[in-house]
Amino acid sequence: MADPGSDVGPDPRSKLGEEVAAQMDAIETDLGDNYAIGNVVTIVEVIGPAGAGVRVRCNAPPWVGLGMLRVAEKALEAQGQA
Repeated sequence: MADPGSDVGPDPRSKLGEEVAAQMDAIETDLGDNYAIGNVVTIVEVIGPAGAGVRVRCNAPPWVGLGMLRVAEKALEAQGQA
């Protein structure tokens, strides 16, 4: 839980949960109920008292996670060009 006087919001899980919920809403909008969730990679900037860092989790073998990150990189680059 965050300090009341810090720059961190009151419940960091809420922000992460909102992002996941928005992703699920977008998937359901695009695909309805006709989908399954496969591998997942999460990348989160965590800001703590000692500074900021990045946490990465992946439920797939590292080579699959790296491939997913490369696809994500291309998707983000395309967003910047839109």
